[in-house]
Amino acid sequence: MSFFSNFQTDKCPGPIGGNPLNGLNEKVCLQAQRVFDACIKQWQNAGAVLPLTDPTPASPAYPLTFVSARSTVSVGTVTAFQVDRLPDKANCARVQATIDIPVEVLYTDANGVEGKASSVVTVSEDVILFVPQPSIVPYELQCVVSAVAPEGAFNAETNSFTADVCITVILKVVINVDLLVPTYGYCAIPPAQEYTQEICAGFFELPLYPQGNSCGGNCGK
Repeated sequence: MSFFSNFQTDKCPGPIGGNPLNGLNEKVCLQAQRVFDACIKQWQNAGAVLPLTDPTPASPAYPLTFVSARSTVSVGTVTAFQVDRLPDKANCARVQATIDIPVEVLYTDANGVEGKASSVVTVSEDVILFVPQPSIVPYELQCVVSAVAPEGAFNAETNSFTADVCITVILKVVINVDLLVPTYGYCAIPPAQEYTQEICAGFFELPLYPQGNSCGGNCGK
């Protein structure tokens, strides 16, 4: 079983039925990451250059034929970060950042051998976000990223691929905080339901002994 497969209790996650105040029994302090603002941007980065490093297998036979490329992490690396507060919008600021997205490039070499190499897609963001005022615990900028390239062309002079990359970037302004929230108490954890192919199910369903204890007088006819 799990929270969402045939486990019936009011002490587990799920939709609320009736009065949501029923069962609240205390206020607890949680160490959490509060998101003060966030935004998403999706676009096609046409003609992005993907330089190749750390090929596997090493020393492929050139030229290479592009197969695909995809990001290897869900969190990008912020290499430049600048905040300029807007005087006409309270607590809002212009946020500029350069973000590196590690990707893995798949290809075949001139001998038809499949290979892969590391690369990086670098993008720039220039957006307006709510940025909290300075405090002892500082805010930080996080970025959730995704990059996919279905097509690309090899450039022998630079040992790179040129590709049109589909990019998603979610920027978040966050602070690690101690947050006071009402709770329903501790969560009830259901027992695990082991996955099995039930290869013995048909056999175990057979009766222990053969059914019928006589031929009804017709055995000799």
